[in-house]
Amino acid sequence: MIKISIPTRDITITERKQIPKENEPIIKDIHGFIDFHLIPRDKGGIFLLFNKEDELLFVGKARKLRQRIKKHFEDAVSPIKTHRDEVHKIDICIVEDPMEREIYETYIINKLRSKYNVDKVFY
Repeated sequence: MIKISIPTRDITITERKQIPKENEPIIKDIHGFIDFHLIPRDKGGIFLLFNKEDELLFVGKARKLRQRIKKHFEDAVSPIKTHRDEVHKIDICIVEDPMEREIYETYIINKLRSKYNVDKVFY
C-alpha cells in the first residue's frame, strides 16, 4: 500500500483589509486579500482555499502559484467564480514535481472532501 500524507503548508494568507497609515501607499485588495506578494511567482505547488469556518472549499495545483491563484479571483471561468466571497484563507504547499502535484491534489480533494472540486472526486 502506498502511504501519502498532506504536504506541509509553506505559506498561509488570510483575508484582510489594509488600514492605511500616513505616507503609506494603499495596496488594492483582490477579494479582500492584499498579501499575494508573499506567494512565489516562480514556484509550483498546491493551494487550498478555506472559508471562515476552516472548511475546505477548493484545491488546485499550478506551475506558477501566484498567477494561478490570482486568476481564480479574477477569471470569469474559474470553478469558484460564484464562491469567491466565501474564501477567507489560502494555504500554499510548494511542490515542484508535476507528478507529485497531481497526486497531492487528488489525494487532498478526496481526503478532506473539498466542497467545490467536481473533478477527481472518488467519494
